[in-house]
Amino acid sequence: MTTTIARPNTALRLRYLTFSGISAALIYLLTAYVHVPTGAGYTHAGDGLVFLAACLLPTPYAAAAGAVGGALADGLSGFLIWLPATVVIKAVTTLFFTSKGDKILVPRNIIALLPSLVLCVCGYSLYQGIVMTDSISSAGIAAAFGQTPAYCIQTAASAVLFLFMGAALDRMKFRQKFLPHDKKHPC
Repeated sequence: MTTTIARPNTALRLRYLTFSGISAALIYLLTAYVHVPTGAGYTHAGDGLVFLAACLLPTPYAAAAGAVGGALADGLSGFLIWLPATVVIKAVTTLFFTSKGDKILVPRNIIALLPSLVLCVCGYSLYQGIVMTDSISSAGIAAAFGQTPAYCIQTAASAVLFLFMGAALDRMKFRQKFLPHDKKHPC
């Protein structure tokens, strides 16, 4: 008895892999080079491309693009201490969005901006308050949450970028033309 394993279309997987690499590169560039320094790091709009990748790619590809792009930005910009948090936070952020449809701007993806904000604020603040202070203290965590306005600005700027780019790509029917679904094998 032979068992065949259904595999996603190789050409489609290659397209996803290629788009993941391009997304990671764009996330890196927008994060590392278009940012405003803050007290503990920098505020950027690169998350807008993480959100966009999450709406265009299947989850594993989007998570990899977000994690790799963000990690490159932290590592190559001299903020290596933030790299572990960034890898986890950017990968988890992609889980809030869906790529199962022909449009980017659907209600779920717009609502996903809220848990993305909460994850960014809580994730980075807890990381800063625990890991960067080498202890778990309420004072360290409270001080770290002082960065909340910067994280809110970062997520707001990213949300604006995501909404504008999503609307433009939806008008172009980008998803249907360049990243169609493999209905039998959704990756």
